[in-house]
Amino acid sequence: MSRIGKHPVAIPAGVKAAVEGNTVKVEGPKGKLSQSFDGAVKISFADGHISVEPASASRFSNAMHGTARSIIASMVKGVSEGYKKVLEIKGVGFKAELKGKRLTLSLGYAHPCDYDIPEGINVTVGEAADKSPVVTVEGASKHMVGQVASDLKHFYPVEPYKGKGVRIQGEYVRRKEGKKTA
Repeated sequence: MSRIGKHPVAIPAGVKAAVEGNTVKVEGPKGKLSQSFDGAVKISFADGHISVEPASASRFSNAMHGTARSIIASMVKGVSEGYKKVLEIKGVGFKAELKGKRLTLSLGYAHPCDYDIPEGINVTVGEAADKSPVVTVEGASKHMVGQVASDLKHFYPVEPYKGKGVRIQGEYVRRKEGKKTA
């Protein structure tokens, strides 16, 4: 039995939830989310709480028990508060520009790196105190916010010698010492 899965997910005020079979639909001020789960768990909604129970005594049901509860809790938090990741772009001449639903990154390559922003995700471009670009990714879905941040980071991962590249704010990058001369 999962220790996390035993706790029911409380639905805050202003959030509507519905359970139809093994599909959970959540709607709040930040958006709508829906997720279908495997038959290994039983999901029920009563008294403003969503409860998850394993459907059988198998190891797979027990493993999915905590996972399903965690996903549902993330959905509820996403539609009520939302998720946010801030990306810092460090490097001489590195730029970020937003045109409609397309983000263009200039990262020192011979070509610009274009990224089409998916539906349900808001991206804003700003400037840090040291004049370097900052890209903020916001949305209701924890998975989508993390995936967009990962995709943007993949264009130019931080290199360990000079520290240039795209990083998530607060991420630690281990720096290496440069080449020694005789």
